[in-house]
Amino acid sequence: MTGEQVTPANPRGLKDIPFRLPDVSDELKRRARAIVKLLEQQYPDAHCELDFNSPHELLVATILSAQATDVGVNKATPALFKAFPTPTDYAASTPEAIEPYIKSIGLFRNKAKSIHAAMTEVHKRFHDEVPRTMNELLTLRGVARKTANVVLGNAFDINVGFVVDTHIHRLAGRFGFIAEDATTQTTERVLMAAFPRNKWTQTAHGLIWHGRRVCTARSKACPKTDPICRRFCSNCER
Repeated sequence: MTGEQVTPANPRGLKDIPFRLPDVSDELKRRARAIVKLLEQQYPDAHCELDFNSPHELLVATILSAQATDVGVNKATPALFKAFPTPTDYAASTPEAIEPYIKSIGLFRNKAKSIHAAMTEVHKRFHDEVPRTMNELLTLRGVARKTANVVLGNAFDINVGFVVDTHIHRLAGRFGFIAEDATTQTTERVLMAAFPRNKWTQTAHGLIWHGRRVCTARSKACPKTDPICRRFCSNCER
């Protein structure tokens, strides 16, 4: 020991987050709080639109949702979940046996391998219980931070990160939180720094609903009547 004071990875009181969050301005935090309020007013019922009845079903559905729509995933999962009701059932099977249930989803062969491998690990290492930590989830095949954040936030109400999908990444740019060339990692960390931690999961739902229903990728200008876009969106023709 040198006696020098060691600066923690995250000096802002979030000791369970292993990386430093960026400094954001008070103005950006005020903007974030205002957006949260408007999202809660406009989308009081916003929720995860993947259908699931257990943490392991949500994990499987989220793995399937990569480069696929929630609607498409929800069409495939009822038969899949009926055929494989527990992680044990997946582990006792094979990727080839899983494939027929998810053929309607893009990259189904790779996703079948990921689901089989992930559920096998859940069965063997975690005794059929989906792990509740980011580090453990990231050891599973097919699981990156977005998937882990979805599972932790929606299955266990644990906020250790901010879900960043294509809608949230787009809105983060239009709402002035990130630069045009920002990476997904940068976007997540800025949103974590700007928005209240206890709102991360629900705010992500609200942003996704807004991105799907109003501030879409194809829109040349958001509706002038929408209170969120009118106030915050750079794409809105005021």
